[in-house]
Amino acid sequence: MVHLKVDISKAVEFVTGEETARFQAEISRHRKSLYNKTGKGSSFLGWVSLPGSISESLFLQLEGDAAKIRHMSDVVVVCGIGGSYLGARAVIDALGNPFQPLLPKTHKSDPAIIYAGHHLDENYTARLLNLLDTVNYSVIVISKSGTTTEPAVSFRLLKNHIEKKYGTAEASKRIFAITDANKGALKNLATAQGYSTYVIPDDVGGRYSVLTPVGLLPVAAAGFNIRKIIEGAFAMETHLRTSENLSENQAATYAVARNILYRKGKTIELLAGYNPSLNFLIEWWKQLFGESEGKDNKGIFPAGIGLTTDLHSMGQYIQEGLRNIFETVLAIENTQAVVEIPVDPADLDGLNFISGKRINEVNRMAKLGTMMAHIDGGVPNLEISIPDLNERNIGELIYFFEMACGLSGYLLGVNPFDQPGVEAYKKNMFALLNKPGFEKESADIRKRL
Repeated sequence: MVHLKVDISKAVEFVTGEETARFQAEISRHRKSLYNKTGKGSSFLGWVSLPGSISESLFLQLEGDAAKIRHMSDVVVVCGIGGSYLGARAVIDALGNPFQPLLPKTHKSDPAIIYAGHHLDENYTARLLNLLDTVNYSVIVISKSGTTTEPAVSFRLLKNHIEKKYGTAEASKRIFAITDANKGALKNLATAQGYSTYVIPDDVGGRYSVLTPVGLLPVAAAGFNIRKIIEGAFAMETHLRTSENLSENQAATYAVARNILYRKGKTIELLAGYNPSLNFLIEWWKQLFGESEGKDNKGIFPAGIGLTTDLHSMGQYIQEGLRNIFETVLAIENTQAVVEIPVDPADLDGLNFISGKRINEVNRMAKLGTMMAHIDGGVPNLEISIPDLNERNIGELIYFFEMACGLSGYLLGVNPFDQPGVEAYKKNMFALLNKPGFEKESADIRKRL
């Protein structure tokens, strides 16, 4: 049984039941292509059956290393970029206490998870290295090749720092590598130095890798139950595989609705969360859909908004700007905490009318009121909801989005599992930095400058 729900009824003016039903045959064809691995990008479909194929030995290795990391570390540095870090950060931020790093040590047992290798900011890097002078830490480095510029630069600095701080032998016990099974700079280094090493499966692309060790080791090190995450993902995998009817298949429903809207000129999708803990899940979703669908001069542009915060910045545009957008609301029905708004005898702020109500109830009314306003303003609204924010439901949500993305890409007519466009900036950067082998490109680009 799965808990995630998709509601497209609020977009009925733009997405009718009759229109949706017409996609049944096409969706059935694309589902077969995914499950039989016969569609575009078929060599990168390992994620489709991944939740049900994780072995007990891998769970035990992950949990054992996570326990070691937690025992010896106040801080864990996760070094990666794109799919090599966004999925883990999405889960950790969603499930974690945002104030955990500020708690006194006597009140916390989980290490603080911080990130490196996801940009090239020198000030950030310097401050990170200064912090690491003062704490016990470990490093989880994630890279298929070991040569992607941003994480490679950061890991070179981290490796140098950790070896100076602890010595080479101890540093090797504090570095955990997630990389290719057989080749690449990081794999060779990990073998030579004796790092505890995990494999990024060849048939799973980076943005689909959160349910591999890429995501699972950092999440386990942060103190969360990775078995529950996989349990939820497997439940969703099983449900979607057996749900032939489009109306019963949440991933197919979402994929079809967004493609109908796209064909009607709604070329920008806003994924809206009403809980700040979802901000990096939205960032992960942006990469998943943006890198999967933005090809051949096609694709829905994925953007994220955090509400109600962004109602005070982007709200005006959403309500009355160019009508090429639709909104997908990511909703959490319940919260673990209970905070009630108190009565104030003076009532100077005029809020006594909501005294006694929980903040979650006010947030829910804000969500409903905003959805109604945006619909009235010509912005169709879809809704994806889970009952609670916990490991199992996060697992459901991750797999749901992955399957929806694969189906949506096929409906769009692109290969949702490659990313040829991401190489363009790298070639220019390497040429500008005079990388060996790029002499001709260097000469050409400097003429343009």
